[in-house]
Amino acid sequence: MASTLSRQLRRFRAKLLQRYEHRPFVSCLSGLYSCQWRRRERNNAEPGDCCCNKLEGASFALLAAAFCLTLVFLYFWVQAKNDYNDFDWFNFGSLGFWFPWSVVLLVVAAGFFTYITVLTLLAVCLLSEGQKLYLHWSHKIGILVSLMFSIAATAILSDLWSEEWTTLLLSFQITAPFLHVGGVLLMTALAWPVALHFFRMNSRVKRGLILGVYLTVLSALYLVPLGFYSSCIKEEGTLGPAPALIGHRGAPMLAPENTLMSFEKAVEAGSDGLETDVTISFDGVPFLMHDQTLRRTTNIHEVFPNRTNTPAAMFTWNELESLNAGSWFFSHNPFGTANSLGAEDRRRAGNQSVCSLKTFLQLAAQTNKLVIFDLYRPPMGHPYQDTWINRTLEVIQSTIWSSQVLWLPSDLRYLVQELDPELQQTSGSRLPLEELQSQNIVKLNLHYSSMSARLISEYAAANITTNLYVISQPWLYSLAWCAGVHSVATNCPQLLRTMSSPLFLMSPADYKLMWIFADLLSLLLICFILFFHRWREGGLAFYSGNKVTQDNSTYSKFKTEMSDIWSVSSANSQHEKTANLATVTEH
Repeated sequence: MASTLSRQLRRFRAKLLQRYEHRPFVSCLSGLYSCQWRRRERNNAEPGDCCCNKLEGASFALLAAAFCLTLVFLYFWVQAKNDYNDFDWFNFGSLGFWFPWSVVLLVVAAGFFTYITVLTLLAVCLLSEGQKLYLHWSHKIGILVSLMFSIAATAILSDLWSEEWTTLLLSFQITAPFLHVGGVLLMTALAWPVALHFFRMNSRVKRGLILGVYLTVLSALYLVPLGFYSSCIKEEGTLGPAPALIGHRGAPMLAPENTLMSFEKAVEAGSDGLETDVTISFDGVPFLMHDQTLRRTTNIHEVFPNRTNTPAAMFTWNELESLNAGSWFFSHNPFGTANSLGAEDRRRAGNQSVCSLKTFLQLAAQTNKLVIFDLYRPPMGHPYQDTWINRTLEVIQSTIWSSQVLWLPSDLRYLVQELDPELQQTSGSRLPLEELQSQNIVKLNLHYSSMSARLISEYAAANITTNLYVISQPWLYSLAWCAGVHSVATNCPQLLRTMSSPLFLMSPADYKLMWIFADLLSLLLICFILFFHRWREGGLAFYSGNKVTQDNSTYSKFKTEMSDIWSVSSANSQHEKTANLATVTEH
């Protein structure tokens, strides 16, 4: 019985100490990584050798840098999805034609990241098998191209669209707990190749360098949550009501923006308010138009081809009514939702015209919705260049209760309050509290990058509510909800209305449990991996009474030891066979 147990222990130890060479698997990895599919006689690193020469080491460092940069850019661009529409229209104004550049950039970024990730996984798997790295020159060129793309795209977007970095920082309040867990899992998986090569290296400098870098990164990752803050980590019962929804130019995903149909769709989707932009026509009719010209959202190039760059305010109302303000919605398909409309909606959307302020306010009055709008002053030479505010107030007072209007324009605010004190004065700037109170401001209308739970709470204590624009992604709406925002302007009220609670909402206790459990589990696994490799590479005794001396050649020791073990095992097996044969012969 004791001898059988001893043999089983020997066999188990032999299997643990044995280096399995998965030649087909390694050949496949080497073929993909180095583009050389013929088998090498000896491609693995010898004991004490580095995993690669200096050139290949530099290539691997470049690969690691490319992985980090492509990951950062892809994450940045995915989180910027809330503003893709603004990005595409910015390019339309610069280039003069429409194209979904945001989607193209996303696809290219995802392609480069996938390519770099595959190469990185191949390199890590090869290192885990104790193989040397030989990166093919074509992959080296691909890495450089990916790296240059990520750097160039990041630099250009930082210069032209620097506010998107604020979006990136806000996104961490939602994703950081899960990014932390993912990073811990990644570093735990890297412990295997790191431990393998650490215990095989003879140079103490190299060993100290590889272990020092790994432990530094790991320790920083473990401690990152100490400096983390998220408004969505709250005690149960402290979450306020969901922010009210204000349809930004209506419901522009379901109908052409700033048209009557768009606002009707916003009302149907459950919007609490409606947002728009107002311009005064040449003959004094306030109408809805966001841009300074009519090029983007009308067919002016067909009706008035010689006036495509003329300011919208320089057209009479009759001329504006002759334009089609809906057909562009299908040719440009700005949100990719035009094809989802039914036949009747497609017919209506394609026949929309420029909407007047009076028609817009009549809809708001009938449905009891709040309204907020930007008011553009007409250009020089316009008949209403100095009386544009009075003309707008005349339309408001004859159409809707003034208390339903959030008056946003800052021009001549004191005069407006004298003419119509029932208007809800709204500021588009984050001014000092004393100044806001002196102007009788009751609401702030700010870009979502200004989101701050502390400031929102301070303003709310002074009876000043906050509206953020433009929030269309569920994660941003969740963050606004947790921060205590009172309302948001959105392009997709039909989507946000369906949310019953914020995404990723958790209590501080749940977050600490997730954080500490992930760190402790990772630490235990890494310690086990390090001890296992130290035991296997050093040939430590698995059972008492078997003392093994160190040798400069780990492989020769393994070879001798393994031969002895398997010789004993073969002899025992042969003895059993002989005994069995004798028994059969005797019978």
